[in-house]
Amino acid sequence: MRVVGDNIEQPQVMSLRDALRLADEMELDLIEISPKAEPPVCRIADYQKFLYQQKKKAKELKANQTKIVVKEIRFGPQTDDHDYNFKLKHATNFLKEGAKVKAYVFFRGRSIVFKEQGEILLLRFANDLEEVAKVEMMPKLDGKKMNMMLAPKVKK
Repeated sequence: MRVVGDNIEQPQVMSLRDALRLADEMELDLIEISPKAEPPVCRIADYQKFLYQQKKKAKELKANQTKIVVKEIRFGPQTDDHDYNFKLKHATNFLKEGAKVKAYVFFRGRSIVFKEQGEILLLRFANDLEEVAKVEMMPKLDGKKMNMMLAPKVKK
């Protein structure tokens, strides 16, 4: 196995017994880093310190991740202009904050007959938001809902 570590200048290839003896002499632990390498790679280091550093790296990666927020906006098939503009303004604010917007038209009872109106409404909504958003998913009927997904445009 190949042995590396802070106290070892050059990576050395040695047997498991020799590597364990060397780690014992340094009063440190032998940690297997890459078992699938040819030959396997081990590090001589303090195991508790090694675990601490791994947790610290994982925490940093988690802190740097961005959380995607999805806001929903609901329309009826015969939504009035005032309500439409009100929801349009809210969607614009959501997109400027960096959240995705899921817009959907909810059909109740026999209003499913007006699915063309629902699609026209969602396409108009996407057209009005094209300056701040890009369409991620075109309007699609899913049961009693017609969904459409909008994502904020990336600023250059």
